Amino acid sequence: MPLSFSAKKQNYLKTALLPKAVIFDMDGVIVDSMPYHFLAWYEALRPYGVRVGCFDVYAKEGERWAKSLKDFLKKEGIVPSRALLSEIFAYRQKIFKKYFKRFIFKDAEQILRALKKKGYMLSLVTGTPDYEVKRILYKRLYSIFDNIVAGNNVKKGKPHPEPYLKAARMLRVKPKECVVVENAPYGIESAKRAGMVCIAVSTSLPKEFLGKADFIVDKISEIPGIIRI
Repeated sequence: MPLSFSAKKQNYLKTALLPKAVIFDMDGVIVDSMPYHFLAWYEALRPYGVRVGCFDVYAKEGERWAKSLKDFLKKEGIVPSRALLSEIFAYRQKIFKKYFKRFIFKDAEQILRALKKKGYMLSLVTGTPDYEVKRILYKRLYSIFDNIVAGNNVKKGKPHPEPYLKAARMLRVKPKECVVVENAPYGIESAKRAGMVCIAVSTSLPKEFLGKADFIVDKISEIPGIIRI
């Protein structure tokens, strides 16, 4: 079972991790965007008779969007053509852009800057396409990261380990020298399969769904109790 920060705080402070790199997921970790992603998927799929709930979307967070869309359709017995996929995806993007309000989680920028100042390399690994990452993140946050691996930069998305392994290669560090901060089962699985320590933040899903992580915290501000800053 992963350790709870609140229950094991003193142990964390005695054994704080000293990785070479800290790798963050974006949606639900840096940016409070998951409610908007759910709304976009819900409205885009509804005209086709496909209904998705919050858990359906949140549980697949971190996965490449094209894979998520195919799975949502196939669950209802719809074998999508390329044209149908493009049509739904375009509508999904339109809805997301219409309603999305950028909100960076409290203390996220402060933690990122503190890690950077301490000398840790930083990477962002997300299932969101790279052109959307640039739009979602403030420029000052985007520039903090030493590299960014987006959903369209890999052949296999989370839960496959490729995204995190690619980030490590780009940083020129070994997987065991990385700590990942995630918020969803697929991302946690991806990090663990890549051979990395994983901290899960329970911002989107309850802790019982994050059990494969090494550590679970309630908010990003608790990370300094695990990673030495």
